Amino acid sequence: MTPSVVVVGAGPRGTGFLERLAANAPSLYGNQPLDVHVVDPFPPGGGRIWRQEQSPLLWMNSMAADVTMFTDDSVHPLDGPVRPGPTLAEWAGIDPQSFPSRRAQGEYLRWVYREAVAALPPGTTVHEHRTRAVRISGPAHGHQRVRLEGRGEPLVADLVVLTVGHLDARPDKEQAGLSDFAARHGLTHLPPGFTADSDLSVLRAGEPVIVRGFGLAFIDLMVLLTEGRGGRYDAAGEYLPSGREPLLYVGSRRGVPYHSKIGYPLTGERPPLPRFFGPGQVDALLARPGPLDFRRDVRPLVERELGFAHYHRLFTAHPERTAVDWADFEATYAAAGAGSAELAALIETSVPDPADRLDLEALDHPLDGVRHASHDALQNGLRAYITEDLARRHDPSHSADLGFFLGLLSVYGQLARLGDTGKGGARWHSFFSHLASGPPGPRLRSLLALSRAGLVRFIGAGITVETDETDGVFRAGGAGAPGVRIEARALVEARLPEPSLERTRSPLLTALYEDGARTTSGGLLVVDPVDGRIVERGTGPHPRRFALGPYTTARSAGAFARPHTNAPAFRQNDVTARTALTLLKESTS
Repeated sequence: MTPSVVVVGAGPRGTGFLERLAANAPSLYGNQPLDVHVVDPFPPGGGRIWRQEQSPLLWMNSMAADVTMFTDDSVHPLDGPVRPGPTLAEWAGIDPQSFPSRRAQGEYLRWVYREAVAALPPGTTVHEHRTRAVRISGPAHGHQRVRLEGRGEPLVADLVVLTVGHLDARPDKEQAGLSDFAARHGLTHLPPGFTADSDLSVLRAGEPVIVRGFGLAFIDLMVLLTEGRGGRYDAAGEYLPSGREPLLYVGSRRGVPYHSKIGYPLTGERPPLPRFFGPGQVDALLARPGPLDFRRDVRPLVERELGFAHYHRLFTAHPERTAVDWADFEATYAAAGAGSAELAALIETSVPDPADRLDLEALDHPLDGVRHASHDALQNGLRAYITEDLARRHDPSHSADLGFFLGLLSVYGQLARLGDTGKGGARWHSFFSHLASGPPGPRLRSLLALSRAGLVRFIGAGITVETDETDGVFRAGGAGAPGVRIEARALVEARLPEPSLERTRSPLLTALYEDGARTTSGGLLVVDPVDGRIVERGTGPHPRRFALGPYTTARSAGAFARPHTNAPAFRQNDVTARTALTLLKESTS
């Protein structure tokens, strides 16, 4: 029997794994026969999220120059060969500073997939199966059987690699209660999910809709319910309604949208990262006995790294706004304890303008303590906040923000090795998304225009949603305008469902959990941080099953990455591919 591997999931993560399989095969496997089965109901390369059958109005939230599927010299450690390739901008021949459509990214991913398949050794045969995998069975040290939806006979393989990406989920107790309430009263409730896949036709023109969530899912919702319904922007950027739009009332825990993407390139010296939170510090954390406490063990290292990145950029790019030499500041900064009075004094005396100092709490909770006398005053306040954010994120004189952003990327790359770090890690992931994964600047300018047109109204921070059984409506309010309550017959949860094996709608992962795969308290699939093997309850890593992606404890910021940022997904793909090839080679001996 020809050695074989089944890759479940043909989106960017599965494509990245195949690229690493091809890069490492010549040295680890040679030209021996190998069957690779790729299983996904959606076209390979783009997969579900980047498929062509979606609105052309939906954009990426990354500039074309900041998207690559290829390794470079920054990826370390990397045992496999570096195989450089074009960024999306280079491949498509488009403006590097533009924000391409998701369709365009899907075309790029499709090309990368074809290139990866073509680069596999001559003895390799790739079989594509446009369906879903529903169950894996087989002994730990024997062949694995992967059952496919609508197929009688399973695929038989030596190894299985799961790269299924983001998943749908069954509602939790709160969401189920809201859906039940909506059903009883003839209301509309859209639970957390992929906006592009949601049936938005149920949201009627001119009617109020409460939207809980202010991240990228909201931006998609905003676009599809405005331009997607025939509205447009005039030459001055003002919105001209079609008359088919609903009225969106939006709020969230923070009460503000994710920060705009930074709109200028890096010039000058790049912060030398990692400095205070790198492989050595992660090794030391992993060597500690017992579980890690994020707030106690990890957060101080993270804060020192982010501060270093911010101040390095401030001192080297804007020295006129500092009061001491960088060398002196750096030496004292390195010696001062995290959160110490000495550190606070150093920053106060060295950085005269408080606006140039890094304040993580203010970044995470920008509206804490802010109150408005009326709902209209809240609208003015939020528009001012968004306008200021847009101006700052497009002004190179504030390029310490770009240093901080690079620090966020570096930290995220190191955190991937630590696996599950509990609620503290989850809060960090939210903070990272808020600061580093925001929308393009033009989307926030559109949001401002929609606010001025009265089609988007802000609820603010600390949103609460209540149900009224007597009147049969949803009511929402926020902390920014006490006493103001919004009443609506529709509620949209504008966010992705949390990844959880216990609530996933994937029959494959449900069966994996039922058959003994270990999960964290939050429902993430536990994988070996070394090579991505799935950890079984009571027995340890499964020798023939691997998993990569956001539903695992080795989750990373994305399956593709900004060039020259040592993206963890590339490192993870390489290690898993090399382990798989080594095991497949042994099966031929």
